[in-house]
Amino acid sequence: MNTIINIYCDESCHLPNDGQNAMVLGALWCFRVKAGKHNQSIAELKAKHHLSPFFEIKWTKVSPGKLDFYRDLLNYFFDSRAMGFRGWVVPDKSILSHKAHNQTHDEWYYKMYFYLLRNLISTSRKYHIYLDIKDTRSRMKLHKLKEVLSNANYDFSREIIERIQHVHSHDIGLMQLADILIGAVSYHARGLSSSAAKNEIVQIIKDKTGLSLTRNTLPTERKFNLCIWRPDSGGFENA
Repeated sequence: MNTIINIYCDESCHLPNDGQNAMVLGALWCFRVKAGKHNQSIAELKAKHHLSPFFEIKWTKVSPGKLDFYRDLLNYFFDSRAMGFRGWVVPDKSILSHKAHNQTHDEWYYKMYFYLLRNLISTSRKYHIYLDIKDTRSRMKLHKLKEVLSNANYDFSREIIERIQHVHSHDIGLMQLADILIGAVSYHARGLSSSAAKNEIVQIIKDKTGLSLTRNTLPTERKFNLCIWRPDSGGFENA
């Protein structure tokens, strides 16, 4: 019997003219049968730290006053054996030459999403993929991603990927956890260090993974998989 995997996707600084050089796409995965338990555990962590059940966990909200909560949240992620994260980092969007490759920024963006997801997919399982809905263009993004996956050799949309849909991140603890991991990788990739609380979260991830967050992991790494995409070298070594 095929096991269903949930994948929660989000991004940071993906727009072409947002004033940020580095861009990060990320995906948090877990077994579908465990998703409810994970979301409940995240809700219990909120209660433990006297946060409202409606408090939305977001990287932009990381502060010294809530640092104990975020420490516990990261410990929960790293202690959960059947849960993992994959990040796809573009260190410098400014060097991209879309005209030279006969593509738009949006077309390139969907290519990056495909490569983010590629290493998470196994033909022996089925997948439900969730993307955070952000704006009026989100529905177009979803249809385009379906098209990209459908045209891939894996024939995802008919046999392997059962569902691709938008969700509101404030409704799902696992999507919010993905936002924290993506935010930390993005913060580090942009060379920021002005927030002591955010610096500590980045350091916790480094300590837990043993990674510098500046180099690719092995493609087989399951817990915290990272690819630093560099177009000058083809970009896909160990991707």
